[in-house]
Amino acid sequence: MLKTLRIARRDRKRLEELFSVTSRYGLGLLLARIGLDRTGSDDAGDGSSHSLPRRTRLAMEELGPTFVKLGQILATRADLLFPEWIAELEQLHSKAPTLPFEELRPIVEEALGEAPECTFAEFDTEPLAAASMAQVHRATLHDGRAVVIKIRRPGIRPRVEADIRLLAHIATLAERGSTEAKRFGPSRMMRQLADAMVEELDFTNEARNADRLRTDFANEPSVVVPEIHWEWTSETLLVMDYINGVPPSNAQALVAAGLDPTRIAALGADMVLDMILVNGRFHGDPHPGNLLCLPGNHIALLDLGMVGYVSPRRREEFVSFVQALSTGSPAQLADVLTRWSVGDDVPADRVLSASERLIARHGSGRLVLGAMVTDFLGLMRDERMTLPPDLLLIFKALITMDGVLSKIEPDFDLTHAMRRSSFRIAQARLSPEHWAPVLQGVAWELLKIGDDAPRLIRAAIRRLEQDRTPPASSPSDRSRASADIRWVAAAIVSGAVIMAIAPWFY
Repeated sequence: MLKTLRIARRDRKRLEELFSVTSRYGLGLLLARIGLDRTGSDDAGDGSSHSLPRRTRLAMEELGPTFVKLGQILATRADLLFPEWIAELEQLHSKAPTLPFEELRPIVEEALGEAPECTFAEFDTEPLAAASMAQVHRATLHDGRAVVIKIRRPGIRPRVEADIRLLAHIATLAERGSTEAKRFGPSRMMRQLADAMVEELDFTNEARNADRLRTDFANEPSVVVPEIHWEWTSETLLVMDYINGVPPSNAQALVAAGLDPTRIAALGADMVLDMILVNGRFHGDPHPGNLLCLPGNHIALLDLGMVGYVSPRRREEFVSFVQALSTGSPAQLADVLTRWSVGDDVPADRVLSASERLIARHGSGRLVLGAMVTDFLGLMRDERMTLPPDLLLIFKALITMDGVLSKIEPDFDLTHAMRRSSFRIAQARLSPEHWAPVLQGVAWELLKIGDDAPRLIRAAIRRLEQDRTPPASSPSDRSRASADIRWVAAAIVSGAVIMAIAPWFY
């Protein structure tokens, strides 16, 4: 109670705004469901003719970037929310009126150390785009290169920090007051939200994401990531190359621009699968607004504030998931699902039954990713199995890209891209770059054993010489001791061999 009073006093103005907006959109019933409003009132104000999911989405958009990001996270939770909620939350976007540039000028001048008219040969004070967190302007460098400048809106950081404090406390109250809300893991979700918002507030994180993805695709010229101009990039300002292209919204627009929709679709599928399964780093939201198609049937990646990471273990599990579907193996699929839903205590027979149903629908023939993922997450929701957030972001990225592909190439078959990706995964695992750190790690561990080898050998010899056990048992003991000595010797030799060949892998 005391903590609630402290937070309410510190962030009173933002709290009043929060309750004003939610009340206006008639969200009393929604708040009651998570244990925050006992009245359960659902009298809509501004959105009386809209459904509860739509009113929630409209309220989130009005409340700004923190709530938009929260809604985007919830939009990945098809394992928890019903389709009508997911469909509505997927439409969330940051909207905000444009600001006169003079209101942004102090931020720009502080970041650059001088007026933008001095740094750039040309600077357009008319905004190119605007969102609730930033505004974008075009400029030209003195060498003639066109760039875009992303400027953080004034006062956005303290507002986001207040939102995070309020939402984290609301999550704690919800977990205490509602069993149903507790299943959503609201406190865990708020930590995910806080991490995402803190990262997006600092534009240098987006710049580093761009550099990393560009490195990942260094050998693939068909995938373009804008160059970052670090000399002018900071926490509040991002300067990168301007890229002019065609969004992959429909096949007709691509054809009109002289592009081949079939080749663009194949490249898009290969790109997203490589990001997830080979590189372990992927664009978290590859919708048409964040992609541009360029001459030569190339694709450019934009807006890299949300980048997901896939651990080697997750990549192995995801490959097993796809293999189980393609080979029609319910047991293998059930094993993967059990590993993914640790802590849900769902009986094994129900997991196997869910796996059989999924394979019966999607285990043979052409893989329609959107339908498969929708069914899969629906089954997880019905069985009350909760997926880890990192997996949900992977599925979100895949299903978003699949939606893009279906618009530009309706008959696109993802199974061919999956097979190509499997070949590239095998290539990556056999490459020297993959094995070099593994061999180096093994070599260091063996060398540690080698350093202790004289002591271990002397101890084993003393044990053999001093052994006073009865004759009936001594042969097996001596056999084990001899085996220990042979193992130590083998370790020393193996370490030497690995250290000798390791340089060949660099």
